[in-house]
Amino acid sequence: MQTRSFGKSKNGEETTLYTFTNKNGMTMEVTDFGATLYALMVPDKDGNPCDVVLGYDTPVQYGNSGTGFGATIGRNGNRIGKAQFTLNGKTYELDKNNNGNNLHSGKNHYQHRMWTVKETTENSITLSLHSPDGDQGFPGTFDVDVTYTITDDNELRIDYNGVSDADTIVNMTNHSYFNLNGHASGSIEQHELWMDADAFTPTDVELIPTGEIRPVEGTPMDFRVKKLVGRDIDADYEALTFGGGYDHNWCLNNNGEFKKVIELAADVSGIKMEVYTDLPGVQIYAGNYLKNEPGKGGIFYKKRQGICFETQGYPDSMNHDNFPSVVCKAGEAYKTTTIYKFV
Repeated sequence: MQTRSFGKSKNGEETTLYTFTNKNGMTMEVTDFGATLYALMVPDKDGNPCDVVLGYDTPVQYGNSGTGFGATIGRNGNRIGKAQFTLNGKTYELDKNNNGNNLHSGKNHYQHRMWTVKETTENSITLSLHSPDGDQGFPGTFDVDVTYTITDDNELRIDYNGVSDADTIVNMTNHSYFNLNGHASGSIEQHELWMDADAFTPTDVELIPTGEIRPVEGTPMDFRVKKLVGRDIDADYEALTFGGGYDHNWCLNNNGEFKKVIELAADVSGIKMEVYTDLPGVQIYAGNYLKNEPGKGGIFYKKRQGICFETQGYPDSMNHDNFPSVVCKAGEAYKTTTIYKFV
């Protein structure tokens, strides 16, 4: 493990980059600003290192951005309709930061805060955050650890462990944008994608789920057989029109078990990625609204230059009784794991 200064945040906080490399030459870099994945260098088919995640050069850029590059999202990832929910008979009001709805818990993002480095090993880092009662509008004091681990099997493992002193909502995720040809290589539409999901959750025009769980059969949302990300992304289909392309939650077939749910393969680098999780859903966002976003190394990220696999509970779950619950009971452990494996 190596460390180096990442400079000061916009609030003047000193930030650090932590670098870990496995025996195969795969490297991950994580910063304590936002518990953010800054870089992930994976050997391509010729053995050359390829940075497969989008990002910024400075913590100030991360702090000013709403893209979520590499971010740890909490207390609740994704959208909450009308920025409110009712828990144990009490209604809680949240920030309306997305067309009158709540997105990624509002304005005071976890990804824009300094996290405390709790522990490091030769291949992992654990970062901690204390979220007091009422933080972002959520009930309960919530203490959470996020651990990034790089293994000699070329896995990036992300473990979330937390506990609240009152019943609350917890639905955390990582918001990395992947481009397996390299973050500077252009569109991901020629990546090939497979996903073990028989259904998705349609939304209204503001991307709030309607409560329907719709089979993917016969729709552009079907990835049960491998196909290019770009093949159907601009199809004349209401869900894609609303999202400007893929920006939806799929209902995974893992039944709460930890298993492989996604495969992604690049057309140029030869890099392939598998996603494993115990969570019931994944929000796939294909970077539809990136527009000349100034990123790492002077690169300007354009539309669909990265794709996110945000493993999580379904969006707006707290307002739909038929969706898997994202309620975290007082004193009970919040614990979940997602692995991105490169093969």
